Amino acid sequence: MTPEEALADLAAGADPERAASMRRYHKAERTYLGLSNPQIDDCAKAWRNALDVPARVTLAEGLWRSDIFEARVAAAKLLTQARLRPDDEAAWRLIASWCPDFDSWAIADHASMAAQKRLTADPSRLDEVATWIDSDHMWRRRAALVSTLPWTKQNHPKPAELEARDRILGWAARLVPDHRWFIQKAVGWWLRDLSRHDPDRTRQFIATHGDSMKPFAVKEAMRHLRRDASA
Repeated sequence: MTPEEALADLAAGADPERAASMRRYHKAERTYLGLSNPQIDDCAKAWRNALDVPARVTLAEGLWRSDIFEARVAAAKLLTQARLRPDDEAAWRLIASWCPDFDSWAIADHASMAAQKRLTADPSRLDEVATWIDSDHMWRRRAALVSTLPWTKQNHPKPAELEARDRILGWAARLVPDHRWFIQKAVGWWLRDLSRHDPDRTRQFIATHGDSMKPFAVKEAMRHLRRDASA
């Protein structure tokens, strides 16, 4: 499967009217084909089933380079899998290399979902993600939180998982002074998900940093806790 063949698969479902609407919505200058997410899923699933891991990495790299919206989403979906046999370091290196290209929430979030799987497969990669917080690039900073959402979800974290959770909360604290909407949204999102499994840490974070956060981010972080309190 070559990138050209994969792009032809995607182009077969193109919808020019929907593509024009997507361009207006995402506000990023690139080609849009007008595919729905399920359509991209179907293509990515077929390619995953037909290719081994090295071939998937190669195809994902080619799709990403095309700078077509649906192709970049498909590239991320190709590598969004809990277990890659082997857990190819090349897959992680490729995903991490995409960060400077992030320019819209949809592409960034799909790539971050792929990153989540590779980080949980090898948590030592968090050391690299820690450097993203210092980036001047907003989307890379945001990806540090979106890529680490799995650490919000353990009800009974092991010591190493708890240490990682506290480490990422430290990153969130460092992002609090950045009042750009997408950064504040990511902080609120991370805390909102955490509140379901670790309400005490969520409340402590808000008690310490809430006054410096945007009100909408605090509301997002506390959404489940306030709902539970009123139930």
